[in-house]
Amino acid sequence: MMFEQHLHTLEDQHLRRRLRTMVSATGPTVVLEGREVILLSSNNYLGLATHPTVVEAAVAATQHYGAGAGAARLVCGSLTPHQTLETALARFKGTEAALTFAAGYLANIGAIPTLIGKNGLILADRLCHASLIDGCRLSGAMFRVYHHRDMHHLERLLARRPSGRPTLIVTDGLFSMDGDIAPMQDIVELAERYDAMIYVDDAHGTGILGRTGRGTLEHCEVESRVPYHMGTLSKALGSAGGYITGSASFIAYLVNTCRSFTYTTAPTPGSAAAAVAALQIIEQEPQRRTRLWENRAQLAQGLVRLGFHLAASESPILPIIVGDPGRAMTMAQSLFDHGVYAPAIRPPTVPPATSRIRLTITADHTPEQIDRALVILEQAGRSINLI
Repeated sequence: MMFEQHLHTLEDQHLRRRLRTMVSATGPTVVLEGREVILLSSNNYLGLATHPTVVEAAVAATQHYGAGAGAARLVCGSLTPHQTLETALARFKGTEAALTFAAGYLANIGAIPTLIGKNGLILADRLCHASLIDGCRLSGAMFRVYHHRDMHHLERLLARRPSGRPTLIVTDGLFSMDGDIAPMQDIVELAERYDAMIYVDDAHGTGILGRTGRGTLEHCEVESRVPYHMGTLSKALGSAGGYITGSASFIAYLVNTCRSFTYTTAPTPGSAAAAVAALQIIEQEPQRRTRLWENRAQLAQGLVRLGFHLAASESPILPIIVGDPGRAMTMAQSLFDHGVYAPAIRPPTVPPATSRIRLTITADHTPEQIDRALVILEQAGRSINLI
């Protein structure tokens, strides 16, 4: 009964979630509930999840090594595809070594507690991803939140701490719900001035930001000033899993101290091989990033022209702020009814009163699909008097 009561409460608040099953591969269009719709909610930014080379690499590795690794890496689950991927990631990020995890969530909840303990202080951006928040709490360190991208607030907290207290600044690189970018130049300068460490989750920046796609740190020109880099393989790289790159000694330290690495079955060989292939495509086909940003410009300009209020996005993530979760659900249903799938994002994923339609564009969308989506978005926006 407790479960049912809780579900009824969520229903009344327009906050209950339900799973919706697609019966096609992720792409610019998908088949959902018996109909083909334009997908505007996927993190498959470069279209690599269905790229033939990526798929073939996953299939070949699965056929050779099996569907699963069979054990944790430190037991007998460390396979050639894992080593190949970690070598490729370290080369791509310009570091000495890398370590992969079955999920980015596991990387964050495992790595943060290895960096700082109960005697330390963590200062995290208010809009950090849930995995970062959980990692901060698991560390046992004193945990304080600074206002989103507010460097004056961050500096006040740094200046107020006891002298010599170990401190870790935690932030997303590219924020997944608002689409804006952390001011990494300023964060690095504050960290250096106050002798603090930095931990950046670049799940959404990896592959799409920076001159060569290395992510937010490359985009902000601070790669050499941040000793370790975290990201995922499940967004622009089109596979699954997380990674951390850094010095050889740091990666060896994680192998020996990171609980979410030690006590988790290794990533599947297929996902590791797929990520290796995706990294090669990112380096060999920069036109994919060019097309992504062209599509982003077309969609963003169209939304502004229609009168939508967007969050301060600097990326292919374009959130339309609705506010009330019920209205956001109504708009999402209107979009689906007319051929666009972009579900409502509601609390607790986003702060109260900021429910939204979080649009994401990919390199594979055609200009015609974007134009069609804008027509449908206008209809849906007008149906709830948003524009």
